Amino acid sequence: MINNKFIKSLLLNLAFVGLLLGFSVENSNAYPVFAQQNYSNPRAANGKLACANCHLNQKAIEIEAPQAVLPNSVFEVTVKVPYDTTLKQIGANGQKADLNVGGILILPKGFKLAPKNQISEEIKVKNKGVFYSPYSTELDNILVVGPIAGKTHQELTFPVIAPDPEKDSNIKYLTYPIYVGGNRGRGQVYPTGEKSNVNVFGANQNGQVTEITTSEKGDSNVVIVNANGTKTSQSVPAGLSLIVKVGDIVKSEQPLNLDPNVGGFGQEESELVLQNPLRIIGYLAFCFCVLLTQVFLILKKKQFEKVQAAELNF
Repeated sequence: MINNKFIKSLLLNLAFVGLLLGFSVENSNAYPVFAQQNYSNPRAANGKLACANCHLNQKAIEIEAPQAVLPNSVFEVTVKVPYDTTLKQIGANGQKADLNVGGILILPKGFKLAPKNQISEEIKVKNKGVFYSPYSTELDNILVVGPIAGKTHQELTFPVIAPDPEKDSNIKYLTYPIYVGGNRGRGQVYPTGEKSNVNVFGANQNGQVTEITTSEKGDSNVVIVNANGTKTSQSVPAGLSLIVKVGDIVKSEQPLNLDPNVGGFGQEESELVLQNPLRIIGYLAFCFCVLLTQVFLILKKKQFEKVQAAELNF
């Protein structure tokens, strides 16, 4: 179970960040907290991340992470969430809006969000106005961010601190996998299982469209009558563009509107080596010894050549 105080604190922080970035958290409909409330672990046994259950479109993302890090060092993992910034999404109110982005980073046990006093000024500048948080109090090695304005945050930079095996016996100097996910735009399914308005709505039976009306809220109501005279209606949320008109013959599940989804979710994985400083020192010492041996070998060769030259002259 997730600590209720943590969730309340997270929502307050998200609301504050939302105000800073000029959008309302109330209308963003892309909270990482949805996943936090419904999934104790966001990564399923098959490797699928929880975000993909609501954001059905697949979109590419990129990950940039160091190949190796030293114990107790602060480093950054960057998740790139590229998209065409001229695109607009359908908001929950049916109005056009800019896309938001969000991300999740799953680190090995022991790796955590870096403390503020250990984060470099360069990273602080990159993350100005962005709030990163642990997935839960139990899973502090999993970090989430978003929703935040996509136009100015297509690169999400997670500040991470590496653990020290000398202080924690459960941590080993090994190669570890890391998993990331990045999303742009609203999801197609709410955590309750209901469709959002970012969907294609299909005809609920074969027949002819006999009537299309619009409610006060802007929702369209498409009436379809089949060959037996049975009348049904399909509601299409406000803001969606209908592609049928009165008199059209439609088949069951035939789309009634254009696909409004311009976003999508992507996930990637990489590897990270927790490097033992003694190995580096040993490697440098080995390289120095090899270099020194080569120098002595060259000097000895030169000396031998001089002796040979002297003997020939004699």
